Amino acid sequence: MHQVIYTLCALTAASCAYLLLRGYRTSFDRLLLWGGLCFVGLTANNVLLILDRVVFTGIDMSTWRLCVALLAVLLLLYGLIVEGTR
Repeated sequence: MHQVIYTLCALTAASCAYLLLRGYRTSFDRLLLWGGLCFVGLTANNVLLILDRVVFTGIDMSTWRLCVALLAVLLLLYGLIVEGTR
């Protein structure tokens, strides 16, 4: 059952990334870009979670997952700070 939940989380994050980046492409609002890039990183985090917990069970990929999640959140934080000052 956990494989289904991990997959649904990855699909949800990918859908959010797609919608945010599509919105950026039509309106060129840069906050949509940063939010979309954050969700691209969160999608990669969820894919790494699937690989870690389902496919490669003998390998601990938690450090890589945390680094990708941190990078994704830092992208959003950077976008919020930079776009908030403009």
